[in-house]
Amino acid sequence: MESPMYRNGQECPVLAPNGSKSSNDALLIHVAMTLDAEYLRGSVAVIHSVLQHASCPENICFHFVATESATPTPGKLNQIIKSIFPSLAFKIYPFDEKLVKNLISTSIRHALDNPLNYARSYLADILEPWIDRVIYLDSDIIVIDDIKNLWSIFLTGSRVLGAPEYCHANFNKYFTDDFWSDEKLSKVFEGKRLCYFNTGVMVMDLGRWREGNYRAKIEQWMEIQRERRIYELGSLPPFLLVFGGDVEPIDYQWNQHGLGGHNVVSSCRTLHPGPVSLLHWSGKGKPWVRLDEGNPCPVDHLWALYDLHRSRQQHIF
Repeated sequence: MESPMYRNGQECPVLAPNGSKSSNDALLIHVAMTLDAEYLRGSVAVIHSVLQHASCPENICFHFVATESATPTPGKLNQIIKSIFPSLAFKIYPFDEKLVKNLISTSIRHALDNPLNYARSYLADILEPWIDRVIYLDSDIIVIDDIKNLWSIFLTGSRVLGAPEYCHANFNKYFTDDFWSDEKLSKVFEGKRLCYFNTGVMVMDLGRWREGNYRAKIEQWMEIQRERRIYELGSLPPFLLVFGGDVEPIDYQWNQHGLGGHNVVSSCRTLHPGPVSLLHWSGKGKPWVRLDEGNPCPVDHLWALYDLHRSRQQHIF
């Protein structure tokens, strides 16, 4: 269904009508996501939630990455998004799977092996070079706060990423015994405070990413993984290896993750205590699937409020 129209409030900075995107960049919030057939319904709910809670929705520019050879094609996805959000500022970028296909090794869940999961590692190359900062969002979330509050978080020093960190997590479980027993490999974490972070919600400094050639650093770990099998969880561990211990900590309210249950089994989970700005159905269970099957978790009804699929009325009433 077509989304309601969301307009800027009077307090919002005014974009120059004839100005280029680069000249208006200081006034824009850039959000990057992936688009594909399997998660399209979720992606639309993300966009809808961001716009509904934004104080300046017309100043948000979305950057979608879609597999070049997939169905629907990037061109067809462009038509679909325009029909749902007629006034949305967005661009769709084709992603060449060949960039990562020979670097991907199998993980504990087939969905994690999708080459598009690795597109976040290539945003600095895919997006226009004048875009130096972006919020990356997965397609299984909803935002229930003003996105500008996340955008305004400052990345101190030379930090490239900002994300909620979980320093009491068992970091050992993200890597194999072969990794930890190899002193040369495990030395990467020497002297660092090891904190888990979820790559589904990140503030990224693309300028620093390009300067530090972090794409090559992530690809290097993926090549080692192909040879040695040092982790099990798809695109997340290379980020932990490269950025672990050097991430700008963001408040937990910006990623209430795990609502999809375990990576192998879909199960219901409750919200953590405290304020919530973003809900994240990471894990096997996705809210639109559980709702359609008639077996939703309580938190799935919160997601349904932003669902623009034509069947959504059956989930709300």
